[in-house]
Amino acid sequence: MYRSHNCGELNASHINTKVTLAGWVQKSRDKGFIVWVDLRDRYGITQLVFDEERSSKTLLQQAQNLGREFVIQVKGTVIERASKNPNMPTGAIELLVSELTILNEALLPPFTIEDKTDGGEELRMKYRYLDIRRNPVKNSLIFRHKVAQAVRNYLSKEGFIEVETPYLIKSTPEGARDFVVPSRMNAGQFYALPQSPQTFKQLLMVGGMDKYFQIVKCFRDEDLRADRQPEFTQIDCEMAFIEQEDILNAFEGLTRHLLKEVNGVEVEKFPRMLYDDAMRLYGNDKPDIRFGMEFCPLTPKEGNFGFPVFDDAQLVVGITVEGCAHYTRKQIDALIDWVKRPQIGANGLVWIKYNEDGSLTSSVNKFFDEAALKHFSEEMKAKAGDLMLIMAESTNKVRSQLSALRMELAEQLGLRKPNEFAPLWVLDFPLLEWDEDTKRYHAMHHPFTSPKPGQLELLKTNPGAVKANAYDLVLNGNEIGGGSIRIHDKETQALMFDYLGFTPEQAKAQFGFLMDAFQYGAPPHGGLAFGLDRLVAILGGQETIRDFIAFPKNNSGRDVMIDAPAAIDNLQLQELHLKVEL
Repeated sequence: MYRSHNCGELNASHINTKVTLAGWVQKSRDKGFIVWVDLRDRYGITQLVFDEERSSKTLLQQAQNLGREFVIQVKGTVIERASKNPNMPTGAIELLVSELTILNEALLPPFTIEDKTDGGEELRMKYRYLDIRRNPVKNSLIFRHKVAQAVRNYLSKEGFIEVETPYLIKSTPEGARDFVVPSRMNAGQFYALPQSPQTFKQLLMVGGMDKYFQIVKCFRDEDLRADRQPEFTQIDCEMAFIEQEDILNAFEGLTRHLLKEVNGVEVEKFPRMLYDDAMRLYGNDKPDIRFGMEFCPLTPKEGNFGFPVFDDAQLVVGITVEGCAHYTRKQIDALIDWVKRPQIGANGLVWIKYNEDGSLTSSVNKFFDEAALKHFSEEMKAKAGDLMLIMAESTNKVRSQLSALRMELAEQLGLRKPNEFAPLWVLDFPLLEWDEDTKRYHAMHHPFTSPKPGQLELLKTNPGAVKANAYDLVLNGNEIGGGSIRIHDKETQALMFDYLGFTPEQAKAQFGFLMDAFQYGAPPHGGLAFGLDRLVAILGGQETIRDFIAFPKNNSGRDVMIDAPAAIDNLQLQELHLKVEL
């Protein structure tokens, strides 16, 4: 037995108990005649003590030669600690060691194994197994486990059945790029790794498994960012014999359960917002509603604005930032520089201050008199002490730019509180979106999404106006889940493929198995998938998902720890019928 107790459980009730501990040396303090060693495992830290009065000379010398991260086993007696540490669960005791065994020596780590480390992100990713020993990463992984267990327990109690679906599937032309896997036994043919288990979960509904879920790995070969990895995990769910309202109620219940179980927070309201309203009021389809700053479109007081930047724009729109009329010119210039960055791409920013004395000043005083500025302030519902920020451009562009500015200001002003949760359903997305490059419509979600009831005929006359029977669940400005009611009959699915530019032959080659299945009694069905990585991060008070993934990739999609992806030798290439030319 390597240990009788862990390093986080000993307390005053264990005094005079003989115990065995094992773990890593966190640090040691050598005073010559006495040595203290902090021993760490997953559960906590226990202080060990060796001294010349109570320890043998050999034992004291062993303790003096211990290095950081040595793996050791100790036996001894729990004694009362002279200088107690109230900030540690084990701070009332220490272990007087009678026997020390070095299980494994260790090199000096490339960064300190402390909560606040001196290691940069790339270095810590290279030595991720060391980074996991640090409390922030360790606790994030334990937190992820807790969330996953809460999901499984809740859905199981609600009658959902967990079913595994294949990882080696067929490549499809819709969505992001696939990761492909060459087949050795089928020369020149390839599997794809699933971007989601979409078609399989629909087939499970055809098979009568009316409540399915799976915590499943998915893969997309797309550009990365803080909340995106090439492989990610979904809580994938599907239900049969349901309508949209059933789905929303079911997964409101799951989200409420997680917030209560994991965070101790009770959330009653799950407001609903149409996609068109989200874009009009917030400039994006995943608005953070924990704070205001809703968009306000501006109109000229009479005729036109008399200001070319506004007159030439499709949309002039602004936000009111409460209590910020005191911003200095330097602070406002910093915001202007921020929106002009290539990532945002704005040409500039107009500001109006509603001063505490009731006067109005602006960056465009030579174009607008006091009456015009007053008109703008009334439209924007500003009051004394507020700052108004206005942008003008083409509609989609300016909404995106102002949305980014709104979120940046919220960060600066401390309005995005990580312990405050505001869920939101966004409904009625467009079914199709026009792609200028290919000059055709693409499915906004995927080609299996059903149009809203009664809108199927619009596909023939005005396909861009058709709304999808789709919904996203947003939490604190992040999409944590999305889904739709699915098409469940062959004729409608064939029509959808036709509008998406598939020939009948292409549709049969790619999705013939699904359309065939629909002919054998497919029930009405729909579902939703949560992004587990992102959900866990938000519940954990963060938006960067890497610390909640045991072995994440970097921004280039590389695993710098194992150095992947990597070349393979010519023999493997020959077996796979591949030839690589660089």
